[in-house]
Amino acid sequence: MRLDGPLTLGHLPPLRAHLRSGEPPRLTILDLTSVAYIDSSGMSEIINHEVYCRDKHVRLILAGVSPRVLGILKITRLDEVLTIAATVEDAEAMA
Repeated sequence: MRLDGPLTLGHLPPLRAHLRSGEPPRLTILDLTSVAYIDSSGMSEIINHEVYCRDKHVRLILAGVSPRVLGILKITRLDEVLTIAATVEDAEAMA
């Protein structure tokens, strides 16, 4: 799933609705290539989806994470909890 724009409080309701609209595929890739910024609400939504995926025995991989977003994930140590791939192709190869 390709995400566009910032992952901030004002942009999350449609994403949340889509992520919970049905059973996730066994491999879920969130393509963050076009996400330049993430705030605490966005990080919370990704962590909530990670927990949801784990409960369903689904693997969640973040792909194409920009240096700025990766820096935020590192500061919060979420890079140690989440699976991150450089590209969507790399994420698919991890399956």
